[in-house]
Amino acid sequence: MMESVRAQRLQPGVGTLRSLRPGVTGAPAAASAPPPPPAPPPAAVAAPLPAVPPPTGLGLGLGLGLPPPPPPLGLQGPAAPPPPGAGPPAVLREAVEAVVRSFAKHTQGYGRVNVVEALQEFWQMKQSRGADLKNGALVVYEMVPSNSPPYVCYVTLPGGSCFGSFQFCPTKAEARRSAAKIALMNSVFNEHPSRRITDEFIEKSVSEALASFNGNREEADNPNTGIGAFRFMLESNKGKSMLEFQELMTVFQLLHWNGSLKAMRERQCSRQEVLAHYSHRALDDDIRNQMAMDWVNREQSSPGALSRELASTERELDEARLAGKELRFHKEKKDILMLAAGQLGSMHSSNC
Repeated sequence: MMESVRAQRLQPGVGTLRSLRPGVTGAPAAASAPPPPPAPPPAAVAAPLPAVPPPTGLGLGLGLGLPPPPPPLGLQGPAAPPPPGAGPPAVLREAVEAVVRSFAKHTQGYGRVNVVEALQEFWQMKQSRGADLKNGALVVYEMVPSNSPPYVCYVTLPGGSCFGSFQFCPTKAEARRSAAKIALMNSVFNEHPSRRITDEFIEKSVSEALASFNGNREEADNPNTGIGAFRFMLESNKGKSMLEFQELMTVFQLLHWNGSLKAMRERQCSRQEVLAHYSHRALDDDIRNQMAMDWVNREQSSPGALSRELASTERELDEARLAGKELRFHKEKKDILMLAAGQLGSMHSSNC
């Protein structure tokens, strides 16, 4: 019985089991919690292989009290996108082309490389060498519906990481190739030893977090503090790559964005309970549906909330795509909001 109640308290829906949330009113949880500040721009590409950057990215301070996770790569362009039609920054474009040429040289010899085929072969090669790919090695492409250029394509890697076409693409085929290029570059660099979570990386990240938050060493050893929880997350993922760690952190980023972490805290869930539960739970349709229902409720309580959040999310997604960044957090946000819009449409139709 107690285990059943505990599992219910850890549900991602903000409106779940209000009877277990003492003193909580029916107001949406996210309404009082502003979104976290945008990530500081990572350094532009200046060398073939940069050093591992300090942890930056979307902070979870308003939720679990964790410092922000490290980004999947330090090879991403500036945060601000170029003007429409201007194309990606030259340094990003050159870096992508250099990685694609290098990969082709070592796997297929010299000559023109089919990046779509190369990306698929890369992940099939990883699987054949023992990589734990729970859903197989298939790379999935998604075109944004459009009758005219520029065309936009997203690609989702087997682990869940998402990238998008970062150039002005006059054809759908070119959009597919552009997405494959940036995904292949990230896939290749993610294999480098500097992209692994090691004891040295953990110590450096925790020390930098302590300095940023004016913390002390005792906090880092106490799992009840934000810094201690950050260390726990890193140590639990020792040996994993930055992309793998980012895939895990995406779940917590979505829980924070939706107000779920705040709601769990009000249900008296401990930080350790939340970390332990969601560190082993993949992002699934159940989580998406519960979050979508939260946004349906917010729209009903505050008309226009959904359309404003969707417009903001689409801007963030486009900026991140044009900068060559990993997109899953932004893409999942948009998909959840679109799901909520569809549910509202169905409810309105049934009431007519």
